[in-house]
Amino acid sequence: MKITQLCSHPIIQAPMAGGATTPELVAAVSNAGALGSLAGPLLTPLAIIEQAEHIRRLTDKPFAINLFVQTRPQIDYAALESAKQLLQPIWMSLGWNALPTPTRWCEDFDAQLDALLIARPAVASFTFDILHASQIQRLHDAGILVVGTATNLAEAQVWQAMGADAICLQGVEAGGHRGTFIGKQEEATLSAMALLQQVKSHSHVPLILAGGIMHGGDIAEALQAGAQMVQMGTAFLTTDEAAIHPAYKAKLLELASGNSAEGEEATMQTRAFSGRLARGVRNRFMQTMQTVAQQVPAYPIQNALTGSLRAHAAKTNDTELMSMWAGQGAHRVRKMSAAGLIATLITELQQHQST
Repeated sequence: MKITQLCSHPIIQAPMAGGATTPELVAAVSNAGALGSLAGPLLTPLAIIEQAEHIRRLTDKPFAINLFVQTRPQIDYAALESAKQLLQPIWMSLGWNALPTPTRWCEDFDAQLDALLIARPAVASFTFDILHASQIQRLHDAGILVVGTATNLAEAQVWQAMGADAICLQGVEAGGHRGTFIGKQEEATLSAMALLQQVKSHSHVPLILAGGIMHGGDIAEALQAGAQMVQMGTAFLTTDEAAIHPAYKAKLLELASGNSAEGEEATMQTRAFSGRLARGVRNRFMQTMQTVAQQVPAYPIQNALTGSLRAHAAKTNDTELMSMWAGQGAHRVRKMSAAGLIATLITELQQHQST
């Protein structure tokens, strides 16, 4: 079976790590005829299984689970102290005497993959790196379709050669972390449409387009240009079921209200929060760290280091220190239920296709 046959509508709700993709959101999207996705990268193996079970209590429709392909980091404690000093302007502004050293850096990917196989979603999607052929075979043996993330042609070709069932093409407009694993992240600058044009003649698997897709008209353009499906993240952040921080959701709705002059300039890419290039709403943290962002340690070390700062921001409702991941279309978000958004998108899509 192809991924396009799993749901009625050519829409995948993007997996957004950090708690946005609740079982309620995933199930609501799947029940509405699209494909809901659970973000598993920050979940323990047990939590992946439990949340998959929760989703199944809410829907009998197919859904996806996403993981970051990563290895446990080797910690250089001298370099770690230097990294803490790079963050000093932030933690000193809070009146802290020091930045806490994390006790945990990331989840074990192999254990998460084992849990995903137990959870057995219809689709497993991956970003940050590529799977081994043996891992893809295990997923296929379990009846799970594999989707790889690509930000350039070389990555798309490698995923296809390794046996991926579909490829998600992530344009530079997309919110959250860049999926780049071949070449420098800063060099993966193609828009979603430009990337699609570059890849489609080299591909024989379904292509899923991600980046800047907020409206049914955007979906129509993507399908007309050669994509088989679209993946949308930012559009779902302001749905009722998304569990982002209320202040984060309010900030996105403010951008969409017309009271903000920022528009597409409201977001920027930064390494400062996590050590991997990611797009989010501009704030004081990003701007303070901009000059040293290239010096921070790679993901997941920096991500763990900033964890206490982001936790403090959440407790104090301080959006200036939150990682508010969002794409360039953030100023086009809409407040409604997930099912309402899917219905609206399909109506808009059909209107564009009929003109």
